[in-house]
Amino acid sequence: MADKATFPGGFLWGAATAAYQIEGAVRDGGRGVSIWDTFSHAPGHVVNGDTGDVTCRHYERVEEDLDLMGDLSLGAYRFSVAWPRVQPDGKGPANQQGLDFYKGVVSGLRERGIVPVATLYHWDLPQPLEDEGGWTVRETAERYAEYVGIVAAALGDEVGLWITLNEPWCSAWLGYGVGMHAPGLTNPQLSMRATHHLLLGHALATDVIRRDSKAPVGITLNLAPQIPASDHPLDIAAAQRSDGGLNRMYLDPLFKASYPDDVVSATESVGLRMDVVRDGDMALIGRPVDFLGVNYYMSHVVASTARLAEARQAGYVAPDSLLSEPTALLGMAQVGRPWLQRTATDWEIDPAGLTSLLVRLRDEYTNAPIYVTESGVAFYDYQDPSGSVHDPARIAYLHAHIKALKEAIDAGVDVRGYFVWSLMDNFEWAEGYSKRFGLTWVDYPTGKRVRKDSFEWYKRLIAANALPS
Repeated sequence: MADKATFPGGFLWGAATAAYQIEGAVRDGGRGVSIWDTFSHAPGHVVNGDTGDVTCRHYERVEEDLDLMGDLSLGAYRFSVAWPRVQPDGKGPANQQGLDFYKGVVSGLRERGIVPVATLYHWDLPQPLEDEGGWTVRETAERYAEYVGIVAAALGDEVGLWITLNEPWCSAWLGYGVGMHAPGLTNPQLSMRATHHLLLGHALATDVIRRDSKAPVGITLNLAPQIPASDHPLDIAAAQRSDGGLNRMYLDPLFKASYPDDVVSATESVGLRMDVVRDGDMALIGRPVDFLGVNYYMSHVVASTARLAEARQAGYVAPDSLLSEPTALLGMAQVGRPWLQRTATDWEIDPAGLTSLLVRLRDEYTNAPIYVTESGVAFYDYQDPSGSVHDPARIAYLHAHIKALKEAIDAGVDVRGYFVWSLMDNFEWAEGYSKRFGLTWVDYPTGKRVRKDSFEWYKRLIAANALPS
């Protein structure tokens, strides 16, 4: 029996993956080298020295995976196109083998009644472009628009939704600022430049897509509420600065055609400048999108670094030392809530944060449709002696977050779809194969797929278009 959490007709139930995380076959079909190939092969960057060379073997098992999606009864599948598989050097003519692979994915989805949702950039920049400056130089945004034009012309209106970029904050800051992701640089000033060129690339790509496709175009941001640790003015100000760096630095350009003044002032105060903006850029970036993609995994509680002792007294787990620049320089630190359950990635579980985030986006930024393009969790899954994978904690997580999503819909937010991260276990970036997010277990030595209990639960939810009681 279903409870009152029945979703609107046409609500899009999906699952998501990304090319480097599942495809493997990094030297097959004319594919070029990406920054993640280079980064993962360098010692010390990825847990256990793992790489995406083989991963889930999706490139060779694509028909099996399409059948898996059909069995799950997905309404939509969010995949990413690997730039180096389409343009091995990041410029020049298309690699037809790469285009044909993605044409096959799209046609296979359509044959099964699944809406293809194509992410055009999910972090796998061609290495030759990085060698010329990567996202820190304007030319990469221009090369990106050319690549997008190739893909849009090839796939056209067969794609149901286009996503230009996945999580530009991660590309800019984890890649160029703190070195956790490819290309592994640690220069916050380069992060500022990469932020702008990524957003410019989004804008240029949007124009290109609209020439060749009538499908809606949007962008996906990783967003997280930043909650003050107390009502003390210093904590409130620290949370505001943290919100500026993670959320408003990307939302404001897209929906207000400007970078937030307080963030610009704060970063300039520590020597970081947005020094690559040209006349007309912000108007271009701020033109309307057809939808906003939201990746939600957690909220953060933020304290002023001057008040960490008080945060500990209030029951928070506060860092023993200040965080890396520019966070520490800006006087803010994330503090933990020990009363919340944590995931295998040590992320706090806070479903209510999704509701508040979606309502805020509607109230402060946009009435455009919203899709939750990633939502999921890693736990310590294992196969029991019978070969089954029981993951009740993942089911509870998904139930709670989908319920929170429904509360936002009931509050009037125009949310059109929800995509579980992920369809299958995969290469989880710097975590390698140590973390499993999938609805499907992948036995990496053999590539065998095993449906977890959460797979069957989600299948029943999709069939009912409602949460079970």
